[in-house]
Amino acid sequence: MLSKITLNYSPNFSTYKRIKKNIKYLVFHYTGMSSENKAVKRLIDVNSKVSCHYFIKRNGQIILMIPDLYIAWHAGKSNWDKKNSLNRNSIGIEISNKGHQFGYQKFTKTQILSLINLSKYLIAKYNIKKNNILGHSDIAFDRKKDPGEKFPWKILSRRGIGIWHNINQKKLKRFRKQKINNYDKKKIINFLRKIGYFTNNLSDESYVKLIKSFQRRFRPESINSNLDKECIIIAEKLSKIYS
Repeated sequence: MLSKITLNYSPNFSTYKRIKKNIKYLVFHYTGMSSENKAVKRLIDVNSKVSCHYFIKRNGQIILMIPDLYIAWHAGKSNWDKKNSLNRNSIGIEISNKGHQFGYQKFTKTQILSLINLSKYLIAKYNIKKNNILGHSDIAFDRKKDPGEKFPWKILSRRGIGIWHNINQKKLKRFRKQKINNYDKKKIINFLRKIGYFTNNLSDESYVKLIKSFQRRFRPESINSNLDKECIIIAEKLSKIYS
């Protein structure tokens, strides 16, 4: 059961009302602001042009800001699995956290419990697939880092929320920093494309951000943009799960 949800509506949404079957994605964000109050104020400020459907406070309280069937402005320019502008087909959940700019925090236990309950409710209501549960950095890696490396994707996957590779961690770690050849470097781009990442016409800078985004989600212990055998093994495993 969901805990009591409070209302604090944002004016930042598209008035077009979508149909239930067109909601296919959940996108998780952190707020990335110096205080929770400032984050809430920004999301309800008509001049900010940003919003979300749900906001989860540090104490676990859930705020509804935009009803599900309206398009919230949370994803911005975004791409995933040959789709762009994911606002149209997603529900955005903002989780209160200062983010990398203001002193990135661990998410609280009550926040994660609320997120699990809310996500399970939305997954069941809209029949959202596991591989369509994403972070902002997955769909906009050129611009975003959230929800970041402290976000517990592995724990959520055990509760049926999102994908994890489930490769034995001890065995996997042996391949960290193990060098790969140029052929493997080409293969990982193909794996990332199969997972859903946007891989077309990448500049050198975008390539680095893509690799870091992948590591931030699926290998959060080491985010360095350097590809090694561990990255290849994880990417190949995930490409089969996502296919």
